[in-house]
Amino acid sequence: MKLREKLKLYVITDGRLADEVEGTEKALKGGATTIQLRMKEAPTREMIRVGKEIRKLTSEYEALFFVNDRVDVALAVDADGAHVGQEDMPVELVKEIAPNLIVGVSASSLEEAIEAEKGGADYIGAGTIFPTVTKEDVEFLGLEALEEVVKRVRIPVVAIGGINHESALKVLEKGVEGIAVISAIMGAEDIEEATRRMRKIIDDFFKDHEKD
Repeated sequence: MKLREKLKLYVITDGRLADEVEGTEKALKGGATTIQLRMKEAPTREMIRVGKEIRKLTSEYEALFFVNDRVDVALAVDADGAHVGQEDMPVELVKEIAPNLIVGVSASSLEEAIEAEKGGADYIGAGTIFPTVTKEDVEFLGLEALEEVVKRVRIPVVAIGGINHESALKVLEKGVEGIAVISAIMGAEDIEEATRRMRKIIDDFFKDHEKD
């Protein structure tokens, strides 16, 4: 399993937009390569129940599965990894507790990205790139700083925050390994079709750049 390949189209669940399990299945049918379960307010038992369902689906579609914030839930549902923010468990500690998990770290600045890589992160979730409705009070990274992050760290970088079908190319041109999406896919009327369109944009971009 090549991590870089699997990070191409990284879809994050949002129960306010679509049921976690149904939305995941549609996104996987459309070509999502990674799913992140994000259930901020849910009780642990509910997260585990949903996580087990998503684990089955991601295994079926050979996609990666991450749990946001909750390392305990990631272990309980046999996820591939956990994704932690700046206020969550430090990456060094995650690696100590769960050495087999792939760990992603959110970074909204170059300093945070460099720090995360030093701490042992396997990839960076860099953002927020554009204004977004799913997260309020976020720090903006923007496209120029994103490019700088990509140049300065050796681990894969996935861009996140307000990215849609229209802006995806601008982001890919900054050298990221993949794009993380919430609203543009989970908030779409047809999740499967929205995923398929985004996957085509990404695949076409990488094909064109292989030729260069």
